[in-house]
Amino acid sequence: MRRALPLFAALGAVAAVLVPYVALGGASYEPAPVSDPCVVRDWRDPGDFQEVLEQVVLSALDGTACELGVAREDLVLAVRSEESLEKFAHENGISREEAERAVRDGLVRAVEDAEEAGAIDGLFAALARRVAETVPPWLVLETLERLRGLLP
Repeated sequence: MRRALPLFAALGAVAAVLVPYVALGGASYEPAPVSDPCVVRDWRDPGDFQEVLEQVVLSALDGTACELGVAREDLVLAVRSEESLEKFAHENGISREEAERAVRDGLVRAVEDAEEAGAIDGLFAALARRVAETVPPWLVLETLERLRGLLP
């Protein structure tokens, strides 16, 4: 009996973890649903430049994903490089130029929304609009990531 005591203790510990896990639905895994990119986000001025940039990028991605009828997460992966945008466009039955234009339009709308909400000033908004209209989306994303790394 003494030899079996550690075995019973181990089985009890396993049961103490396993029973609540199963009871709380752990036996059936369902991935979290993808958020709807067409749900409008409220604009605010967080006061922090990095948070404003993040809000602009999320808004642009949401608007573009909604317009194209795709998940925002798929769009994020698509704007990582010229090749990934080309693949994304092909998979969604549009040209790369149409995909780029949609991303650019989304960025411009997001910048205008940020300016209207008072999150960015007019000079920065004009510069950001110009960048969005002329620079390829993957290069904008790469630059924003580098800027984020430089900010405290």
